[in-house]
Amino acid sequence: MPKAKDAKKKQGAYNAEQITVLEGLEPVRKRPGMYVGNTAKEGLHHLVWEVVDNSIDEAMAGYAKTITVTLLPNSRVTVTDDGRGIPVDIHKQTKVSALETVLTKLHAGAKFGGEGYKVSGGLHGVGVSVVNALSQWMKAEVKRDGKLWVQEYKRGKPQGKVKPVSSARGTGTTITFEPDTEIFTVLDYDWQYILDHLRQQAYLTKGVSILITDERVRGKAKVYAFYFEGGVASYVRHLNHFSEPKHERVYYVAKESAGVQVEAALQYIEEFKETTFCFANNIYTVEGGMHLIGFKTALTRTLNAYARAKGYLKEKDDNLTGEDTREGLTAVVSVKLKDPQFEGQTKAKLGNAEVRPIVDTIIAESLAAFLEENPRDAEAMIAKCLLASRARLAARAARDTVLRKGVLDGFALPGKLADCSSKDPKDSELFIVEGDSAGGSAKQGRDRRFQAILPLRGKILNVERARLDKMLSNNEVKSLIIALGTNIGEQFNLDDLRYDRIVIMTDADVDGAHIRTLLLTLFYRHFKPLIDTGHLYIAQPPLYRIQRGKDVRYVYTDEELEKSKNQMMSVKAQAVTTKTKKGAKPAEEPAVSEAATEGESAVGVTTGGMTIQRYKGLGEMNPHQLWETTMDPQVRFMKQVTIEDAAKADEIFDILMGAEVAPRKRFITTHAKNVKNLDI
Repeated sequence: MPKAKDAKKKQGAYNAEQITVLEGLEPVRKRPGMYVGNTAKEGLHHLVWEVVDNSIDEAMAGYAKTITVTLLPNSRVTVTDDGRGIPVDIHKQTKVSALETVLTKLHAGAKFGGEGYKVSGGLHGVGVSVVNALSQWMKAEVKRDGKLWVQEYKRGKPQGKVKPVSSARGTGTTITFEPDTEIFTVLDYDWQYILDHLRQQAYLTKGVSILITDERVRGKAKVYAFYFEGGVASYVRHLNHFSEPKHERVYYVAKESAGVQVEAALQYIEEFKETTFCFANNIYTVEGGMHLIGFKTALTRTLNAYARAKGYLKEKDDNLTGEDTREGLTAVVSVKLKDPQFEGQTKAKLGNAEVRPIVDTIIAESLAAFLEENPRDAEAMIAKCLLASRARLAARAARDTVLRKGVLDGFALPGKLADCSSKDPKDSELFIVEGDSAGGSAKQGRDRRFQAILPLRGKILNVERARLDKMLSNNEVKSLIIALGTNIGEQFNLDDLRYDRIVIMTDADVDGAHIRTLLLTLFYRHFKPLIDTGHLYIAQPPLYRIQRGKDVRYVYTDEELEKSKNQMMSVKAQAVTTKTKKGAKPAEEPAVSEAATEGESAVGVTTGGMTIQRYKGLGEMNPHQLWETTMDPQVRFMKQVTIEDAAKADEIFDILMGAEVAPRKRFITTHAKNVKNLDI
């Protein structure tokens, strides 16, 4: 019998003994990614957002007026507000201080019921306790009842009871924490990332002052302060500060109905893109939701009603579409409600159905009043929409002509496209190459089974300044759209993508960088789902080829070049020493040597016995070299294009590629000193 029991154990028993129960904050330390996303940059900064969110909640409740965030040495962060202060009296259920309860218990807080908060961004109530669990040290200081109360923690565990240490004036809370080095792989805060996030929070919480100080480097403190009385109207002006507005006044409304606070602002600009940001309880809902649907519906209906009432739209004219009313629109929609229901773990979409009619009604009524009270602004807005409508009809005609169904089914692919033999998009990749010379090398060097080559002649159209009808008249853009197979505009379909990887492969010079930027602008403005789903890449061809005898190396950076040169010199010195000991005389190196590889067209300059060739263009490499350095999946490395901050990306594209010259000039003069080894 004992042997039978042993055999059963070896098979692996599954009973109550195998069930692990994690107490207190143990689940957070065990699976930190579930609570803060990851243990890298995003997770590290998420700790700051969680603590700041508590202070923002106090501000939204009308109690806090000033929030201070300070970055300290050793990755410590202090967040202070002048709100009511976290309660310190004994909690009936936990039998310990309410402060300790909030900081050591998941799902404990004033946001799950009662009248502590009418609205809150910290929906799940795990925020500050998660920060405590993932900090190797934390200190909580509360000014309340005329005293300063203090408690310290180590990895989520209290180091003593909450106790008063001195008298204090006013009220408020200060949280100082130091992220746990056992948890996080990144411990360096991104100053600009923090500034951008807190600026956005200041726009969304009008009337609150947010002060940010960087004291990580002694003697070099940096201080920023944000305060916006205009709320999201100020946010819209900020988003448009590099663009030319179509009308002077910014439409703005802030009203409450049925317990839902609605704040919205909009302004049209002399551009073709739409920029709309929507928030629920100060949380950016990247996928929109009911508040965005309500806003769009009200905008289109109200503008159509006004245009017909004033005679801008005749009886025979079709109504403006939603696409027409959103061309050139910059808008921010923010709602605050007691019980937000988000779809998905990332809170990307607001699902509360009751919010839609509330936003619709408030926007429709207030926008109608705005149009009547500001006829010049209204005329400019309607004119912008009518122009968009005419352009949409022209673009549709052009698209129907160029992108016929037969074309996209593959019967008339562009002649310059060297397609791959595989018909399975998951196995295929498209290289977009600059010029016929590089295109020729790429076509000869590729693996025809799964690699397609599309050479582009010259620089493509800057789509930041062009509508769809003009884009479709450009042969290079037209060829690319047809090759991708997804169509464009309202008929875009990601499922029809013909290649899993789209690779931009341009020369390592100024012209190549310009072409790459033009292509990125095209993809960001008109094929953004390809970026969002990880289909777009940038090839990394080598900058140099180094050869000494039979030792040939390709290097991709100037730093790598110096390292490789030093390694080769070290090998040479060892060889010379060995020959000298044997009485042999070292051979003299030629001053200039042509590259030894067959088919190499460029001449390399020899220094110190090494032939160094700088590749200015892909056409300087023969097909074999291009394959083994840049196209071979076994050895190549490519950069995947991602969008970390959509608002920032949108702004940069607008500055660099937009019609306004002054912002671009300011950008160049500001960043000119950061450019190293510019090839002109």
